[in-house]
Amino acid sequence: MGKTLDEIAEELNNAKNTTNARPAKESDIKVQLIYAFNGVGKTRLSRKFRLLIDPKKTTEEEEENSFSKIIYYNAFTEDLFYWFNDLKNDEERELRTQPNGFTDWLVTFLKDQGLDRKIKDHFQRYGSDKLTPIIESDFSKVTFFFDDGSGRPLLNVKISKGEIRTFIKDYLLFFFKLIIFFY
Repeated sequence: MGKTLDEIAEELNNAKNTTNARPAKESDIKVQLIYAFNGVGKTRLSRKFRLLIDPKKTTEEEEENSFSKIIYYNAFTEDLFYWFNDLKNDEERELRTQPNGFTDWLVTFLKDQGLDRKIKDHFQRYGSDKLTPIIESDFSKVTFFFDDGSGRPLLNVKISKGEIRTFIKDYLLFFFKLIIFFY
């Protein structure tokens, strides 16, 4: 009846471009969307798939000389961002980025393209135009201010979990669109 995650990952790896418009080429961008209800194993499947097509490197040199073959959005991707509340001083409230190979590459790409304004616009298009993200120049953190119409915007506001997830999704969706466009 069912298949193991390893078997499904292998099927995804072996999948061919099924469009009849033109023959598939090795250089074609291939996108595979995996959708299912919560709790059925999408994150575990994407991890198995990633390890199948781009195994972890064993040395630092191998890691530096490899370019990732997969970009995925799942719970691991969301965990690249975390909310900092500054419980001690109650002054800094910000969304921070966990540094790793992907986020370092992402930051370099976004800085080189000068895309912070476009990310803000993209977020405000799908959220509230009164809530504005302020992205640090090194993209390591994002603070938010809220314009309540009084002429005195509220700085460093705490945003909801839903707004955090929306920002992360918009940030990455915008990035994925650029990757598809540029590559």
